[in-house]
Amino acid sequence: MGADVALTLVSRMLWMSMLIMAPLLLLVMVVGILVSIFQVVTQIQEMSLSFVPKLITVVVVLQVFGPWMLRSLVNYAAQLINSIPQYL
Repeated sequence: MGADVALTLVSRMLWMSMLIMAPLLLLVMVVGILVSIFQVVTQIQEMSLSFVPKLITVVVVLQVFGPWMLRSLVNYAAQLINSIPQYL
């Protein structure tokens, strides 16, 4: 296996990880920004106010996008395992 093949595999792995985690990270970031704006407007500086909505968002996003995330990861792993003979 050459360096170009290794770089291609690492690039595909990083792209797949970004694709899988994008919905979770984006929605948690949006909720965090909205909670921060709410805290600034109301001048409430309670730590649990910023933590609980993010935690609820993570749970909801994982329930909604979890099957798609798992299916994508399993498909990627299956493709990678099936392509092992090409790299030898």
